[in-house]
Amino acid sequence: MMVSESEVARETLSQALQVAKTDSCVLITGETGTGKELLAHTIHEHSRRQSQPLITVDCSSLPESLIESELFGHERGAFTGAQAMRRGRFEQAEGGTLFLDEIGDMPFDLQTRLLRVLSDGNFYRVGGHSAIKANVRVIAATHQDLEQRVREGVFREDLYHRLNVIRLRLPALRERREDVPMLTRHFLKQSAQQLGVESKRISDAAIATLVHFQFPGNVRQLENICHWLTVMAPAQVIEPKDLPPEVTAGLPAAAVESAPEVSASLLVSAPPAWGAPEVASTPAPVHASTVAASMAQAMSDWETGLEAEALSLLAAGREDVWDAIVNRVEARLIQTALNNTRGRRIEAAQKLGIGRNTITRKIQELGL
Repeated sequence: MMVSESEVARETLSQALQVAKTDSCVLITGETGTGKELLAHTIHEHSRRQSQPLITVDCSSLPESLIESELFGHERGAFTGAQAMRRGRFEQAEGGTLFLDEIGDMPFDLQTRLLRVLSDGNFYRVGGHSAIKANVRVIAATHQDLEQRVREGVFREDLYHRLNVIRLRLPALRERREDVPMLTRHFLKQSAQQLGVESKRISDAAIATLVHFQFPGNVRQLENICHWLTVMAPAQVIEPKDLPPEVTAGLPAAAVESAPEVSASLLVSAPPAWGAPEVASTPAPVHASTVAASMAQAMSDWETGLEAEALSLLAAGREDVWDAIVNRVEARLIQTALNNTRGRRIEAAQKLGIGRNTITRKIQELGL
């Protein structure tokens, strides 16, 4: 179930429900983790093909040598190891929907075969000589800029126009912050059910901290955070200090202990279905400062703060002061760069002046 209270997300859902009634190709765009596959499921479930299969292919996870066989199947003896005939995903999705995730990563040669299927509705198994009719509705998704990929010559322009019949854009979570409270409570409840434990509650202060977080990993990152909190938070009520380091890194201690308040409209308690009718309400005004203001004040003299932190650790008898401080600085630098580049690691590494392998290793070491 998709849940949202934001106007921009509701508009996307409304368009999705409209196009679900047709057999038109749909291209879903949006950053990684925004819920493109979930939107594809929504379209299929509200289409006349809902009783037929929805088959998903992740074009970025399959080796180039296997993706053609994966999509179109193969005949016995078509290549070494093909000991029996195999039906591909197009045949498996017969009468239903084929969801091609990360279509921007599809090999160029295979794009030609996909274009032919979309053009005339026929395809051949690998090693086959008989045309097979495809009665399949295609939904594609990507986090990449396909227009740019076309300009770079790595994505066919004619295929792009075939796919881009109806285009739906899923907004990043930072563009619909009003959804964070309801999604947080929804995912906390979902994680508790999965783990067979009592669902934890989250304080308004902790919610406020999450609302101001950038979420480079979008809804998927929030879901992972809620699962982490279900396992790791020590008490039944989650406070700002219980939030994972990726959320609280760089915040002043005062902001973590007493997070900024947010308007009552952001602190809803129940997650209604995405697209459900709005309920009129008049939230009471809440006077509050923002995390940004707190951070600006706390970071006005970061060198003094760094010195104070080092003195505090030294006074405590720590013998890992260097690692403790350097790790925090590196984590904050990398997280800030990733936020700036919307999660694109290679671009973040370039802006930081480090190698792509270095940033990948640091992300793993620092648990980002």
